[in-house]
Amino acid sequence: MPDHAQYLTAEQQDELRKIANAIVAPGKGILAADESTGTIGKRFSSINLENTEENRRRYRELLFSSDACVAENISGVILFEETLYQKAKDGTPFVKVLQDKGIIPGIKVDKGVVPLAGTFSEGTTQGLDGLSERCAQYKKDGAQFAKWRCVLKIGPQTPSYQAMLENANVLARYASICQQNGLVPIVEPEVLPDGTHTLEEAQYVTEKVLAFQYKALSDHNIFLEGTLLKPNMVTAGQGCTVKYTAQQNAKATVEALSRTVPAAVPGVTFLSGGQSEVDASINLNAINAYPGRKPWALTFSFGRALQASVIKAWAGQDANLGKAQAELIKRAKANGNASLGKYTPDGEGEAAAQSLFIANHSY
Repeated sequence: MPDHAQYLTAEQQDELRKIANAIVAPGKGILAADESTGTIGKRFSSINLENTEENRRRYRELLFSSDACVAENISGVILFEETLYQKAKDGTPFVKVLQDKGIIPGIKVDKGVVPLAGTFSEGTTQGLDGLSERCAQYKKDGAQFAKWRCVLKIGPQTPSYQAMLENANVLARYASICQQNGLVPIVEPEVLPDGTHTLEEAQYVTEKVLAFQYKALSDHNIFLEGTLLKPNMVTAGQGCTVKYTAQQNAKATVEALSRTVPAAVPGVTFLSGGQSEVDASINLNAINAYPGRKPWALTFSFGRALQASVIKAWAGQDANLGKAQAELIKRAKANGNASLGKYTPDGEGEAAAQSLFIANHSY
């Protein structure tokens, strides 16, 4: 058997494994608060709030200063780089605010999706240049895990072999760089819900994308026990006329994962993909309630599906702080229960049932 290069010591592997397992502890998941400046501006426009650095700081402080009980269901928070270095109004760095609650800080490290030449409007994700140096600094500054998002589209000619190969490889390169710098990489190959495709088509494509992904991770000698996967749940396209049940979505999702994701991976932290807050919780619950072998923790890494009701309740007003934080705690608890297969939608409000889908969504 030929030798292969080892880029992690046993101690490094042990640290990565512990961080990954802590993030997917039973009943816990991730709050994705890594919206770019432009994306958070779109959220603020819905409440007629100006997109300034101070308003972004105020909003993130609202989230992070919620009652300590939020840590019963939120294990980690993904931060935008600006947020990693911001402070609460009393001068406490946000990283310390989170750490004091027992919440693990993470960081979005990609530089966004760009066109992939020679394809039918497909893309890849940039940001590898200088990534090692940035990751080393983020680790020193308190981050313990990272996120990098790639997107693939379902269409008559997509996703192409070229797009699946390129995006799998760039995620594998990112994962290797993160692990060398002590950060657990969250690998996010998102199959977008845009389109009219059926559930069966979504499952087929998701399986292909994940197969490419884990081949690339193997090729790059990634330590799987020190990684997490952030995929889409398998659902039909937003324009599909066939309506599927949560149980059908769960079956398709668990089958796709079972056929592609090694048991060594500690956890799967699903993105919400534009589902309403309630639908995201219902589908996550159905996935966990689905019978059969599921060797990984199956939990959440939600942005919009944890924050939509929070922003509406806050409306940019300090007087609404408590009300908004109560919404965050409520949604975190709902999804914590869903990650255990114990969620029921009884008593959910109308706002939580509203679709959060945005075509060609970017961060």
